[in-house]
Amino acid sequence: MIHPPTFMRPEDGFLGLGSDDAHAPADARAVVIPFGLEATVSYGGGTARGPAAIIAASHEVETFDEVLWCEAVERYGIATLAAPTVAEPVEAALDQLAGLVEGVLERGAFPLVLGGEHSITAGAIRPFVARHPSLAVLHFDAHADLRDGYDGEHYSHASALRRVLDHPQVDTLISVGIRNISKSEIPYLESQRDRIRIHWGRDKKRYDVDAIVAPLAGRPFYLTFDVDGLDASLMPATGTPEPGGLFWDDVMPIIEAAARVGTMVGADVNELAPIDGLRGPDFVSAKLVYRILNQALAR
Repeated sequence: MIHPPTFMRPEDGFLGLGSDDAHAPADARAVVIPFGLEATVSYGGGTARGPAAIIAASHEVETFDEVLWCEAVERYGIATLAAPTVAEPVEAALDQLAGLVEGVLERGAFPLVLGGEHSITAGAIRPFVARHPSLAVLHFDAHADLRDGYDGEHYSHASALRRVLDHPQVDTLISVGIRNISKSEIPYLESQRDRIRIHWGRDKKRYDVDAIVAPLAGRPFYLTFDVDGLDASLMPATGTPEPGGLFWDDVMPIIEAAARVGTMVGADVNELAPIDGLRGPDFVSAKLVYRILNQALAR
């Protein structure tokens, strides 16, 4: 935990907003936490630069939300933590991130973490499992991320959701857009059928949105979004771009429905690996972050 926390100026932080009272750190109901962890990537690199690219692109995001039909951010206010120097090794980084998230929750604000690789979720989730005896996780990804370690790293990005499920308080995992699962993950998946619901990318044309979010009804849930859950044609700027993925109009109805039936308590967006000169993926990621915040706080 930062004592005291260091914040970016509103005009430099997420959305690049003016310095009015709603966006003062003491009053903002949303706090964006940039955390550029890059330690276990196994194909393409660059996630350390993801948070800065998302914040820069966010300055071009239109703040009027046509779904909610309002200038959504004015309903909650937003502040952005200054990007910390990420601790080493991975275990120390996750402890550091858990402290940052805990600090935001102690302020009564909603934390949204910008990764960095997907390993961040194992740290970000800790303060929530301490607060909620029964917590659901809504997970968008190309990969199941249920390996019990990868390349010798217990907290690998490929183990992100396995480490989340180490907490018995997380009794529901809804994974959406999955196109890859390894043979080694199958026994664990089969043993956890009462906790894990996978909605495969190949079935996206037949998704029943209400059925997907039904397990979240009346419950607190945490949202984790690996941008490689999006189709590679929309999101090439990630370590493992995958074909056959989700598009904007596949994703947003699920997030909107989840926010209607449950209570989103925190979120992270991860695995953006910016490509120099290609701004589209950065902007898509920034707009995704804003829409997640709007659904959590401006409904």
